[in-house]
Amino acid sequence: MTTAIAVEHLVKRYGVHAAVNDVSFEVQRGEVVGFLGPNGAGKSTTLRILVGFLGPTSGSARIEGHDVQADPHAAKAALGYMPEAVPLYGEMRVAEYLRFRAELKGVGRAARTAAIGRALELARVVDVKDTLIDHLSKGYRQRVGLADALVSNPRVLVLDEPTAGMDPNQIRDVRDLIKSLGGEQTVLLSTHILPEVEASCGRVVVIDKGRLVAEGTPSELGALRRPPRLELVLRGAPARGIIAASPFELVSDHDEGDARRFVLGTPKKDEDAAIEALVSELVGAGVGVRSVERGKASLEEVFASLTHAHEPEPAAEPEGGEAA
Repeated sequence: MTTAIAVEHLVKRYGVHAAVNDVSFEVQRGEVVGFLGPNGAGKSTTLRILVGFLGPTSGSARIEGHDVQADPHAAKAALGYMPEAVPLYGEMRVAEYLRFRAELKGVGRAARTAAIGRALELARVVDVKDTLIDHLSKGYRQRVGLADALVSNPRVLVLDEPTAGMDPNQIRDVRDLIKSLGGEQTVLLSTHILPEVEASCGRVVVIDKGRLVAEGTPSELGALRRPPRLELVLRGAPARGIIAASPFELVSDHDEGDARRFVLGTPKKDEDAAIEALVSELVGAGVGVRSVERGKASLEEVFASLTHAHEPEPAAEPEGGEAA
């Protein structure tokens, strides 16, 4: 696969404070990758460097092979960026604004109308294309910002909290759009809505206190932080006694119809063998085993276990011009 985004040993210091501290990761062409971190983790600083708003203290970032510092015009030409606070011209109508932005981004005159139409459709703002931006809700403004990022049909999209201010239906639409872009375009998605990441991203990068702390698919991260838990739905009086005599710790149990759900803490050693032995003994004693499920950590649980509360990163004015 071809690398679309490459971040290598990136460092950004504000005085003695390292907002980004030796961060390296790659996003392959066509991937949709979630970029996660608590407030102040260095996530926004990393994105600003990536799109050319800030210069790094050291290290490098490349978009489609173009160094964002040494070759900024080529890097920005391949990039569509949607910041969390989208800067819009409120006195312009939506289609008028997108035409202005398409021209700035170098979309040819002959292709401009089709490019604007595509962006309006994808961001689902066709119904407000003749509306003044100042008259739009926060959710619709965000969607106009998304249309702006899409209007030049860039190979790489960097989206920072794209669904902020949207209602649940709008969030679902944007989530489906992001997922559908994978394969054709590369997407780096920063968001605090973790179900959004689970639903649309094939891989996740987690940053905390300026450092990369984990990366992998959501299921791979979940496996790393899988809670030691086993859930069984059982029917039959001998179940409780068999569980009490086993190496499993009873965490909780409650009625579930004509059966009972048991939540067990699993032993630290030989977990698989212990589960097999327990189920075999239950079946042998005539207990009806309705289901056996190993506990699986949600992305929210993984995120909480990987990150810690800390001081927010210092604010900084963006350096350089607007990213394309």
